[in-house]
Amino acid sequence: MSAKAMLIAVAGFTFLLYGAFILAGLAVKDLKFDRSEVSTHPGMAWTPPPESSIPRGPLGNSIRLGRLLFTETPLYASQHAAAKIKCSDCHAEGGMQPFASPVVAVPALFPMFNQRAGHIISLQDRIQECFVRSENGTPIDYNGEQMHALVDYINWLSTPEPSRQKFKGRGLVSLPELKPDPAHGAQIYASQCAGCHGQQGEGSLPLFPPLWGPNSFNDGAGMNGIPKMAAFVQHNMPQNRMGILSPQESYDVSAYIHAQPRPAFNPAYAKF
Repeated sequence: MSAKAMLIAVAGFTFLLYGAFILAGLAVKDLKFDRSEVSTHPGMAWTPPPESSIPRGPLGNSIRLGRLLFTETPLYASQHAAAKIKCSDCHAEGGMQPFASPVVAVPALFPMFNQRAGHIISLQDRIQECFVRSENGTPIDYNGEQMHALVDYINWLSTPEPSRQKFKGRGLVSLPELKPDPAHGAQIYASQCAGCHGQQGEGSLPLFPPLWGPNSFNDGAGMNGIPKMAAFVQHNMPQNRMGILSPQESYDVSAYIHAQPRPAFNPAYAKF
């Protein structure tokens, strides 16, 4: 074998081995739902509702559609989602992962005052906010099938049962206010993030969403805020080594991502 051929073979083997390690370490949490592992997170005494608890008939069909919309948003809501991002990319594990903005039990929190909108919003308004900001899309029909399906899915996920204890892990972890260093963040991104999300933030669909560029969330999304992204990153990223980044490193890499180009939020949707 020539030196060139041997070099190509070694490079190919290294690439495959690296990919295998990534996939082996990942919990691909969007694709499976009746997961007892969810209840093993520290401080969490909650288990998700079993698949068998989805009722038959129209309500069950709506819950299943809502789950598909939540976990495969660009496919099932393509007319309203310009970004190649799923709801479950930010609300991980189908909305169940602690400290990853879970949707478990959120219906009880609405209506609530939304500081960004400047008025009281409903759960439906919050869903619209995700579509026009994180999905860089357009509002869905407020009283349509897709909205009903998403609400039904979230309600099903949040259904109280006598044997189920209170869900712990609401929102995101609390981090101190830190001064980010985007130059250092670029180094962290290259070493810890680019293997999944791409050198240019383009993502690797369907598992890894784009973090900037035309297919990512717009500059009105919550994840475009450095403190919010840092809190998400510090607890949840990288997926196969969650928690390895310090709060400072999380701020730094979030600042680097924040500085990259992305679509502009449509001000016509500022009420969301």
